[in-house]
Amino acid sequence: MGFARACSVALVGVEGVVVEVQADLEAGVAAFTLVGLPDKSLVESRDRVRAAVVNSGAEWPQKKLTVGLSPASVPKGGSGFDLAVACAVLGAAERIDPESIADVVMIGELGLDGRVRPVRGVLPAVLAAADAGYRRVVVPEQTAGEAALVPGVSVLGVRSLRQLLAVLCDEPVPDEQRSDEEGRPDPMLAGLMVPGAGLGSGLARGPAAGDGARPDLADVAGQERPRKAL
Repeated sequence: MGFARACSVALVGVEGVVVEVQADLEAGVAAFTLVGLPDKSLVESRDRVRAAVVNSGAEWPQKKLTVGLSPASVPKGGSGFDLAVACAVLGAAERIDPESIADVVMIGELGLDGRVRPVRGVLPAVLAAADAGYRRVVVPEQTAGEAALVPGVSVLGVRSLRQLLAVLCDEPVPDEQRSDEEGRPDPMLAGLMVPGAGLGSGLARGPAAGDGARPDLADVAGQERPRKAL
């Protein structure tokens, strides 16, 4: 048996609610149950996560697996929980140290090949995480610059689940071919550390240290209405 937890964020309108993603492994017939008021796209994460884990070189646990999303009363939707679900499962299976992910907020969709794909709402999600006291977040590389606009938060942008697992296990970070998507913020914004880009890697335990440069909204791609509002 094993238990681990990671965190993600559910967006309810423009407000974010931090969600604890709990994974529990028990002896029994291999099965994957997802509970906690997920919508259809989130239920489908069971297949995405399993394929991504296997294609990232990790072993999928052949036990009875239950993943709970807490608080259960908050509706949850979208594919942004994939990264947290995958890490919680691997933590419960002791493929990674459960303590290394317990206070990390993870946002991102997983492709079947293990690549981390961008999702909408990263900025309000990271703002909600910061307001709740979380100081470490993992996001897709394409939206890392957007997440870095939130002060006091250490941001790690990753291209794949394989890269994230290497960081969590303190192993050399593999380089991954970058898939540029037009209209996405540049992950180099605010001097962000991106695995595989020669800028170092890791999740700092404290707030990210600034280099004196202030974020400029002119560097944000798209998001015309929010920029005008700010």
